[in-house]
Amino acid sequence: MNVSPADLDRDHDRDLDLVLMGATGFTGGLTAEHLAAHAPRDLRWALAGRSAERLEAVRARLAAEHPHLVDLPLVVADSGDEADMARLAASTRLVVTTVGPYLHHGEALVAACAAAGTDYVDLTGEPEFVDRTWLDHHATAEASGARLVHACGFDSVPHDLGALFTVQQLPDDVPIELRGVVRSSGTFSGGTFHSAVNAMSRLKESKQAASARHRQERRPEGRTSRAVAGTPRRDPVLGYWLLPLPTLDAAVVARSGAALPTYGPKFRYAHFAGTKTLRYAAGGAVAVGALAAVAQLPLLRRQLLARVPQGVGPDPARRDRAWFTVDFVGETVPVDGSEPQRVHTRVSGGDPGYTETAKMLAEAALSLLLDDNPPTSGQVTTAQAMGEHLTRRLQDVGIRFEVVSG
Repeated sequence: MNVSPADLDRDHDRDLDLVLMGATGFTGGLTAEHLAAHAPRDLRWALAGRSAERLEAVRARLAAEHPHLVDLPLVVADSGDEADMARLAASTRLVVTTVGPYLHHGEALVAACAAAGTDYVDLTGEPEFVDRTWLDHHATAEASGARLVHACGFDSVPHDLGALFTVQQLPDDVPIELRGVVRSSGTFSGGTFHSAVNAMSRLKESKQAASARHRQERRPEGRTSRAVAGTPRRDPVLGYWLLPLPTLDAAVVARSGAALPTYGPKFRYAHFAGTKTLRYAAGGAVAVGALAAVAQLPLLRRQLLARVPQGVGPDPARRDRAWFTVDFVGETVPVDGSEPQRVHTRVSGGDPGYTETAKMLAEAALSLLLDDNPPTSGQVTTAQAMGEHLTRRLQDVGIRFEVVSG
């Protein structure tokens, strides 16, 4: 069920419903454009960033297409300033942020939102950041009622919601093995590239954060849900060569599986990139290995990052040609002589790195704010916090969820 902001209780006399932090960046600007076109007219929202002049330019661009936004509020704030972030979080019901890499720029805002009971969504694909915010702020957010929803772009919305969509096609009383296979033609953003390289340079720290979280996190009673390391091979159902992807997506899917009984008593998920030929799979593995090696050397890492600037992106014509697919193959494990079942589903859309990521982020924020979602708090996944509501929103704006066979 969707409701208007006018129908909702204005908790704590907040001045705003939503603030978009990082609105002057490339992806932030695309997110602002989507909100301008799709947010309810009476939504009280604002643009935030470090430069008043650049914020005014974004507002002018939005108002040229949507005149009712000519007086859209602007908030000048620095993501690294704890006092700025505390004031920002206290002023609104929800904050959307595109300011990354999040390990460098994100902690103060998460802390402020957790303390203020303010909902929070971001684009991070950084496992260490997600684990550290769980360790440092999950309990505070649970107590305050804040919902902290990371990875609301291409990392990890298609994978998380696609997995949920797939298991809903299968019985929920038997073990389920699921694999997701990603293919795309799009260019990933400079921010995503910087986040990935920085994450590769901190593998030891990331492992430590993951281990600390694993020791403290509660497990579901009577059920298990795990991300499993896949092996390179040719997929007999899809016909693609599979290259295991060590990204945040698999952990997000597994956390949704732990939170929701829909995923069955024993859920396993493996995450892959898919290629049509073995040559491309091998080439991808070599490229990822080379990038990881360069990330360990500070001088080369700085030179590499300098060549891929943040805050810029491809023109609309190039984005219009880009596409992505995520194929899922879900299989039940026979129990007590039952027959195995298999389903093949697909999530697909346009440019993953920019256009669709901005769309996913904006719709995640609107869903968290406006839909009749189940009660949750603390660090939660998109499937756990918004589930079918967000899936329907994405379908309404052109991202496809379909059953291919089964």
